[in-house]
Amino acid sequence: MSVTYLKKADRVSTSDAGETRDIVQNILTDIENGGEAAARKYAARFDRYDGNIVLTRDEIDAASAKLSQQLKDDIRFAHDNVRRFAEAQKETIRDFQTEIQPGLILGQKAIPCNAAGCYAPGGRYSHVASALMTVTTAKVAGCGNISVCSPPRPGAGLNPAIVYTADLCGADQILALGGVQGIAAMAFGLFGQPKADILVGPGNQFVAEAKRMLFGRVGIDMFAGPTDSLILADSTADPEIVAADLVGQAEHGYNSPVWLVTDDRALAEKVMARVPELIAALPELNAKNAADAWRDYAEVILCDTREEMAATSDSYAPEHLTVQAQDLDWWLNRLSCYGSLFLGEETTVAFGDKASGTNHVLPTSGAARYTGGLSVHKYMKLVTWQRATREGAKPIAEATARISRLEGMEGHARTADIRLAKYFPEESFDLAPQEVSA
Repeated sequence: MSVTYLKKADRVSTSDAGETRDIVQNILTDIENGGEAAARKYAARFDRYDGNIVLTRDEIDAASAKLSQQLKDDIRFAHDNVRRFAEAQKETIRDFQTEIQPGLILGQKAIPCNAAGCYAPGGRYSHVASALMTVTTAKVAGCGNISVCSPPRPGAGLNPAIVYTADLCGADQILALGGVQGIAAMAFGLFGQPKADILVGPGNQFVAEAKRMLFGRVGIDMFAGPTDSLILADSTADPEIVAADLVGQAEHGYNSPVWLVTDDRALAEKVMARVPELIAALPELNAKNAADAWRDYAEVILCDTREEMAATSDSYAPEHLTVQAQDLDWWLNRLSCYGSLFLGEETTVAFGDKASGTNHVLPTSGAARYTGGLSVHKYMKLVTWQRATREGAKPIAEATARISRLEGMEGHARTADIRLAKYFPEESFDLAPQEVSA
C-alpha cells in the first residue's frame, strides 16, 4: 500500500478533558445540590441572562412571528424530510416473538424512552438544524416528554428560529438555558420538566463533557468531539467543488479536521491551491475558523488505487464521508466506517446538516468504527420477554440447574429445582454439575 501525504496535519484534534472536566464537575454538583436557583445563577454568569427560563406559549408565538414566511417554509420543508426519514427508520424496528423450543416463546419489544432532553447550540452559530434533528426523531420515536435547552443571548433571549423549530417539531418545553446548566436542568428535572432518560444534541466542549459525566445516570447519544469530514475524489471530480466542500466543513471550528483522499495528484494540487482563496472570501469569523482548521488539522493524501483510498478512509472513520468518484455503487458497498455517507457531486454534507432528512448528529473522532449517528433507534429500548409452558420450561430448568452449579451459583440452581419438583413430582432429574476434564 502506497500512501503519500501531500499535506500532513500538525495537530490531532482531541477534546481537552483536563481543566474542562473540573469546571463541569463543579457546576453539575452545584446545580444538583442547589437546584433551580443554582441553574439561574449560572445562566446569569455565563449567558448574561436573567429572563424567563421556560418559554410560555405567548413567548413562543411572539418568537415565531419574527420569522419570514420563506424561512418558516424552509424549516417546515426540512422538518418534513427529517420526519419522513425517521418514520422510515422506525419501520425497521418491529416487535416479534418466536418459539425457540416447543413451549418456550421469546420476544422483543421496542419501547421509547419516556423523557428526552435535546440541546440546540445557540452561541457562535445558532443551530436551527440541531433542534430539527433531535426533537423530530424523539417525537417520531414516541418519547413521552421532549425538552429543549438552548443558550439565550444577553438582552435578546433565544434565537426565534430555534424557538419556532423546536415548537414545530414537538417540544413540550423550551428552556432559555445554555451550556452545562442547560444539560444539568434536563438531567435533574428542573423547571417543571421530568428527569431526562436520554440527553442528545451537539455542543461545545463543556456541553460534551457534561453529557459524558452524566452518562450512566442518563443515556446520551454519543461522546462528541470536534466535527470532521473526509472527501474521496478521483480524476473525474471537480476541484472547485471539492475545495468548496472542504472549506464548508472547516468553518465549523479551529480544530475541525478535513481530509482529502485521492488517487489523482493534479486534482490534489488544484484543491490545495484553491482552498486558501475560498477561505479568504468567507466572513471574518468563518474565515478565521476555516483557516486555522486547514492550517493545523487538514490533510491531503495521495493513494495509488481506489482500494487504498477506501482503506485509508475506513482507518480515519470520518463523521462525514463524501465520494466524488466514478462507480458510486462500488464505494457504497466497499466503505464501512463513517457516520453519514454522501455519494456523488449532487449531494454534500451541508445538505445532510440542514435539510435532506438524514440526521446530522453523528460520531466524531473515529467513533464511526463502532457506532452510527443519532436516529429514532437511539430513543428506543429494545427489550426482551419470555413465557413458557411447564413442558417447555422442563429442559431449560434442567440445563439451568446444571450450568448454575458448575458456576457455583447454588441459589440460581434451586430456582430451577423448585419448578421441576412442582411441575414434575413423579420424575427424578440429574441436576448435579457435570465434570470438567483437566
